[in-house]
Amino acid sequence: MNFSTRLAEKLPGILPVPSHPLLRKGAFPELRFFATATNHSRRLRLGLQKNMVWSLQRAELSVVTNSCIVHPATEAYAHEAIEAIKSEKVIAVPTDTLYGFACDACSLEAVNRIYEIKGRKLTSPLAICVGDVSDIKRVATTNHLPHGLLDSLLPGPVTLVLQRGESSILEKSLNPGIDTIGVRVPDSEFIREVSRGSGSVLALTSANLSGDRSSVCVSDFENLWQHCAYVYDGGLLPSGRAGSTIVDLSKVGKYTIIRPGSAKEATVAILEKYLLEEEEDC
Repeated sequence: MNFSTRLAEKLPGILPVPSHPLLRKGAFPELRFFATATNHSRRLRLGLQKNMVWSLQRAELSVVTNSCIVHPATEAYAHEAIEAIKSEKVIAVPTDTLYGFACDACSLEAVNRIYEIKGRKLTSPLAICVGDVSDIKRVATTNHLPHGLLDSLLPGPVTLVLQRGESSILEKSLNPGIDTIGVRVPDSEFIREVSRGSGSVLALTSANLSGDRSSVCVSDFENLWQHCAYVYDGGLLPSGRAGSTIVDLSKVGKYTIIRPGSAKEATVAILEKYLLEEEEDC
């Protein structure tokens, strides 16, 4: 017995049952439409319920079978990312240039995990990321630089290579045997907020296998999601795959462009404004 028949039985005189001769002969077509629409609505409702159950089952399966969860790179998820960093996990985050893998730079376990994920040689150094320009002095020597230079370059798509200095908070196990460190302050609020909240500094490197092309969207490194505690999606990054401009500022009054990256011309213009000279190759 369908819905329209049961309704007709409860409301005699208002709705004829489907077998009523008037309905069979095509009289009262609006009643036939009502019965058809009612049955269609019931089927649609049941279909939606089934789809909702199926979607929930898929969502639960995703959480159980994958060790990584993808979230938007928004303030709402910053605390979660900070806790992952404090727990010595590796996360994937957008910057102002490329997507990167990040972890606590003072955790040897987490740093080694990044090398494993990327298949990167241990002799290849990692850069670090801090939340604000004022934090750079915690990890590197800056007193030889012209006043105002750092604030002119950063935040932005530039990696500055500086001497670590004796007072650096970095573990000597990070980039052993190398007395300089590449420092970033990306013009990207999510990673800066995570760095601030971590109470440490972040080790940061591109989110890809060593030798593969760099990632400008999360799907570019989907094969590596499983190795991250979380992946944070900031959409398609517009700067291309050139990465940050890397400049060595470890010597007084000199600069050396190590990698042109995405901001070479603007970077050189700022350096020369502060009267730094490009160091010629020997």
